Amino acid sequence: MDVRSGVAVWVLCGFLLQQGRGERPPGSHLDETAIAAEFCRIDKPLCHDEDEQLSFEAVRNIHKQMDDDANGNVDVEESDEFLREDLNYHDPTVKHSTFHGEDKLISVEDLWKAWKTSEVYNWTVDEVVQWLITYVELPQYEETFRKLQLSGHAMPRLAVNNATMMGSVLKMTDRSHRQKLQLKALDTVLFGPPLLTRHNHLKDFMLVVSIVIGVGGCWFAYIQNRYSKEHMKKMMKDLEGLHRAEQSLHDLQERLQKAQEEHRSVEVEKVHLEKKLQDEISIAKQEAHRLRELREGTENELSRQKYAEQELEQRPSGGMPCRARSVRVWRRPDRWCVEEPELGWEESPPESYRNC
Repeated sequence: MDVRSGVAVWVLCGFLLQQGRGERPPGSHLDETAIAAEFCRIDKPLCHDEDEQLSFEAVRNIHKQMDDDANGNVDVEESDEFLREDLNYHDPTVKHSTFHGEDKLISVEDLWKAWKTSEVYNWTVDEVVQWLITYVELPQYEETFRKLQLSGHAMPRLAVNNATMMGSVLKMTDRSHRQKLQLKALDTVLFGPPLLTRHNHLKDFMLVVSIVIGVGGCWFAYIQNRYSKEHMKKMMKDLEGLHRAEQSLHDLQERLQKAQEEHRSVEVEKVHLEKKLQDEISIAKQEAHRLRELREGTENELSRQKYAEQELEQRPSGGMPCRARSVRVWRRPDRWCVEEPELGWEESPPESYRNC
C-alpha cells in the first residue's frame, strides 16, 4: 500500500470513529473513555489503533446483543436463543460447539480473542470482496468495498446495525441488502469463514474428483451400452438360429408324420394286395384242380375209346355174340388199369383183360 492509500485509510477510520460515536444513544452507561479503557485492558498492543478500537466496539455490541441478562457472559441458553431467533438456525448444535467450545460462558474478552484468532481477521481486501460476491451474493457493492479498502479487520463493523456505516459509507440504501450483509457478517465473525470460502481447494479437488467420476461413469456407461448392444445382437442372432432350428424341426416332424402316414397306407395296401393275391391263388388252384379233373376225365374217355377200338379189332370173327358190358378204366400213378365187372363174351375173358 502506498502513502496515499495509507492516508485515505486513516482518514476513513477517523471518519468512521466519529460517526460511530455519534450513533451511540445518549443514555448509554459507558462512554468513549470507558470503552477505550476496557479495550486497553484486554488488548494493550492495539490500544491506540483507532481502527481496531472500532472493531472492538462492534464486537462488544455483538456480545451485548447476545447477553440477554446483561451479566457480562453469554451462556449456552442465550447463544441458543440468539442462533434460533436472530440467525434463524433450526439446528444450532454444530454452531454451539464452534462458538462455545469447552467454555460455557463467553465474555467480551473471550469473544475478542476468538475473533483475533479467526481466519477472517487476517483476510485481505480481495478475500473480503470474494466473500461479498460468493457468500453474501451482493456483487454490486464490489467497487465500494475496494474503494474503501475493507479488509478482514472491518468485518465486525459490518455485523452491527450501524446506519452511518451502511448508509453514508457503503451507500447501501436497500434495507434488505443491509440486513443480509449484517447477518452474513455476524455469522462470519462468530463462527469463522463459511465453507464456500474456507475450503476452496477442497471444493476444487472435490469438483475434479466429481468430474473424473462423472467422466468415468459416462465411459463405463458407454462401454456397458456398447457391450449390451453387442450382446443383444448376439442374442438376436442366436434367437433367429433357434427359430430356424425350431422351424426345421417342425418341418421334419411334419415330414416324419407324412412318411408314417404313407407307411401306414403302404402297409394297408400291402395287406389288401396279399389278401387279393391269396384269393387269386386260391381261385387259380381251384381252376387248376378243375382243369386237372377235366383233363383226367378226357384222358379216361380217350383211353376207354382206344380200349374199345382195340377190343373190336381183336374180337374173333366166328365167335359167339357178346352181350353188353361195362369197363372201368382208371389210372394209377405208374400205369393205367382196366376192370371188367361183367364179361361181354360167354367164356371168361383172358387174364390180361381182368388184371392190370
